[in-house]
Amino acid sequence: MNPIKTALLSYGMSGEIFHAPLLAVNPGFELSMVLQRNSDKAKQRYPHTKIARTVDEVISDSDIELVVINTPNDSHYQFATKALESGKHVIVEKPFTVTTKEADTLIALAKKTNRQLTVFQNRRWDGDFMTVKKVVDNKWVGKIAEFELHYDRYRNYIEANTWKEEQGPGSGILYNLGSHMLDQVLVLFGMPLDVDARVGTQRPNGKVEDYYDIRLRYEDFHAIVKSSYLVREATPRYILHGTEGSFIKYGIDPQEQALKEGKIPGSAGWGTEGKELWGKLNTNVGGLHFEGSIETIAGDYTQFYKNVYEAIRESKPLAVRPEESKNVIRLIEACYESSTSRKAIKI
Repeated sequence: MNPIKTALLSYGMSGEIFHAPLLAVNPGFELSMVLQRNSDKAKQRYPHTKIARTVDEVISDSDIELVVINTPNDSHYQFATKALESGKHVIVEKPFTVTTKEADTLIALAKKTNRQLTVFQNRRWDGDFMTVKKVVDNKWVGKIAEFELHYDRYRNYIEANTWKEEQGPGSGILYNLGSHMLDQVLVLFGMPLDVDARVGTQRPNGKVEDYYDIRLRYEDFHAIVKSSYLVREATPRYILHGTEGSFIKYGIDPQEQALKEGKIPGSAGWGTEGKELWGKLNTNVGGLHFEGSIETIAGDYTQFYKNVYEAIRESKPLAVRPEESKNVIRLIEACYESSTSRKAIKI
């Protein structure tokens, strides 16, 4: 195996908790460089990794093949452009870009330079989402009447010293959590006919949007996507109703928490969920009534980097194509337009 020499542009939450551990367990990658402007923290866990102090130091290193752009949202376009122009393959942390125009430019640049460009839509490999996808694909609730997805938190304060709580391009909950949720809806159902959304701020003294309520209209059903920082009592994460029955799922995939606890991705029991959180299916299948729990498929974020290796070294198709993530940004733009105009926006 010829490891892909990889650089991270940040060792904040996404770098330390997600990307570095996922890279470390995959023999197809070598975490060669980490950008840290004022610290050497990455060396404590990855002693053979070189610490860079500037983006240019990373980009100019001819040994680096792959750059992970996990910097603040409004810098994704700038740094991805530099990396692609320097002949690097690129992974962009979600959200892909701030605008669809930026996304189109990066996609064209990747084609021009013949480099791989993808987006870290890791929640496609959440166990609960993969289970929902199986329910949809197998038509276990019949013809879909309504799909509802929640990603709620309880944070009734304004977190200090983070760009995520400051006004600016690409800030706010819709770019942060919405880019995960809208991607999941697109994987399941494709682009909607139109979008009707309300986006706003609920927390006192909040500077950025911290809730949204989005209705995506399809030919004969709606997908409802909701998120808020003021939900203290858990509601179902997934609600799926159809002509034959319903599927209800509480809880959230355990991989992020496991990564925060320093557990090894892909180790025994990785991504598995306790029975108490398995989703409930109440439906008719093949003329028989079924009511009971459905075991959650084990989530596995390692599949993202496995696919990236295969795309770079073996020319296999990307699991997350940049065109798909551009569609996520198109929906986000439509949500803001809809919320401002108080009307549905055709896609």
